[in-house]
Amino acid sequence: MTVNPSVQPDLLESIVSAMRRAVHDREVHCSVRALEGALADRIINGQCFVDALRRTTGCNVIAECKRRSPSHGLIRSDYVAVDLACEYAAAGASAISVVTEPAFFDGKLEDLEAVCGRVEIPVLCKDFIVSEYQILEAALGGASAILLIAAALDERTLRRLMATARDIGITVLAEVHNDFELDRALGAGADVIGVNNRNLKTLTVDLGVCERIVEHIPTDVVAIAESGLRSASDLIDLSKAGYDAFLIGESFLVTPEPGATLAGLLSKFERCSVETLDANR
Repeated sequence: MTVNPSVQPDLLESIVSAMRRAVHDREVHCSVRALEGALADRIINGQCFVDALRRTTGCNVIAECKRRSPSHGLIRSDYVAVDLACEYAAAGASAISVVTEPAFFDGKLEDLEAVCGRVEIPVLCKDFIVSEYQILEAALGGASAILLIAAALDERTLRRLMATARDIGITVLAEVHNDFELDRALGAGADVIGVNNRNLKTLTVDLGVCERIVEHIPTDVVAIAESGLRSASDLIDLSKAGYDAFLIGESFLVTPEPGATLAGLLSKFERCSVETLDANR
């Protein structure tokens, strides 16, 4: 999840603190026990998210639904998450990411529920998750996977939330930005790693981050590249480096027709891949 520390001092910490307060307020109105009861009869298929990203044919893109970000402000004034998700699914997305953080990204759990109710491909709940309560909410909303940001969680909390997700059956995408965070995520049992190319302090994007870190990701772990991905050549290069999938949002959202932009990217990826294969024969 990309944030802009220049907006206010230590924005990541501010978002996490705001989220803790918001979760506390929600628990007053609906307890953990009530959520657990509502989830008791649900079957959560987190494995479908992993399977979708392990496909070896074509290009696996997690296409993101997001209205606003602290770094870019309002991205799409006509934002309707479910409409975007349907566009993405029709265009060939392997999975959908729905940003649900309300205070800084204008997201909401209702968007997640609406998307999960309309698309047949797996959905990632992308938020600043700091408690088991939010994992239960995501599962009840229909998500197949959740995001846990290693930089936002201490080691004990990361391990606890990973264990909770496993018990529920929901997959965790553990986001890292360096080798230290990667080691923590793997030590907590992560089998899906997202590597964010964006530096959370400077907002600079360096695709070399993905290239360096992938060397240390075990081959049996799903590797996802995030941030700064714009061209088919970017995706081809990172595919060769070892990435299984790519999470892309703003590159689509700033265009008039995000679904068509995704379809064009996937088509160009296929053409470039064939041309590269022919050139190497």
